[in-house]
Amino acid sequence: MDDSLATASALAGNFAADLHPLTTPAGNRPAAARTPARRSVFPFTALVGQDGMRDALLLAVVDAGLGGVLVTGDRGTGKSTAVRALAALLPDMPVVQGCAYHCHPLQPSPDCPHCSALQARGVALLAGARPVPVVDLPLGASEDRVVGALDLERALVHGEKAFEPGLLARAHRGFLYIDEINLLEDHLVDVLLDAASSGENVVERDGLSVRHAARFVLVGSGNPEEGELRPQLLDRFGLAVDVRTPTDLAVRVEVVRRRAAFEQDPAAFVATYEQAEQALRDRLAMAQQRLQQVDVPDAMVEAAARLCIALGTDGLRGELTLVRAARAAAALDGSAAVTLEHLRDWAIPALRHRLRRNPLDEGGSDVRIERALTEVFGA
Repeated sequence: MDDSLATASALAGNFAADLHPLTTPAGNRPAAARTPARRSVFPFTALVGQDGMRDALLLAVVDAGLGGVLVTGDRGTGKSTAVRALAALLPDMPVVQGCAYHCHPLQPSPDCPHCSALQARGVALLAGARPVPVVDLPLGASEDRVVGALDLERALVHGEKAFEPGLLARAHRGFLYIDEINLLEDHLVDVLLDAASSGENVVERDGLSVRHAARFVLVGSGNPEEGELRPQLLDRFGLAVDVRTPTDLAVRVEVVRRRAAFEQDPAAFVATYEQAEQALRDRLAMAQQRLQQVDVPDAMVEAAARLCIALGTDGLRGELTLVRAARAAAALDGSAAVTLEHLRDWAIPALRHRLRRNPLDEGGSDVRIERALTEVFGA
């Protein structure tokens, strides 16, 4: 692996560990407070079909630096269910008790208003634990609700000028889910672009000056027929998958059967899949641990670059994302190195949303990528 890719890999590994670590490094491990019981959530391993969406979400856990997942397609195909099921699959994350920004007890953000204030007074940070957050960003949310604003209650009642954290703070180290993201207003798109590029949220208003970490896995869903997503935001997603309503009778029947069983007795249904959930949890933990050890041969980097040149993708984010996705896939299946098969498997999700439109080609982006794969990699 060359130096630039190695540096990017190290940064991605740190970023992934900061979001939702499946394991806590040994030594100086803080004693976590007892976590409240979770409400029953449909198990991730009980989802039927939509393998492309499920696999993309798993890669976003293995390497959170991929940039999130965009899911387009029909309504009612399990998009939001899959996101919440994945978050429930992950173990509770260590946090500083009372910190609204979800700082890690061993590595609190130096810009965190809560933790930095306690440390300045010499107060020890107490460790706790909480479920990985899944925050919904409503289409009609105001900018103040998203980035945070002046706490009016404290200002009016106590005369204190204090900051009330927004949705970006709540989503730190977790998932920010936006349904119908293609209908999101432009001013909120700008906010997301700033946070996605810098990994932090900066608020300068109402006499306040606040900066806090805002690193999250962005998951968006929508129907392209209802509106286009701005190219700048589209390019920020690492992977894009298309989900369709299943046409196989057996699959549809199984979906209904499992959902009915879950609604009838959620606890019993969840218990049925607990062994499979734990197996997947262990698999993800191992993949995170071996991610940095996966070898990326120069030949694979060159193959990814040749594919992007053949497709005419803008910029270099295409091959960077493709290599990262292939490396995460290799870590997940236990491979020691990235292979052409990994590149083939993830070329469409990594590149389909980065192609220029060709009005003379009626095949669509997926067909163009498949043709390029054949031309560059061979049959």
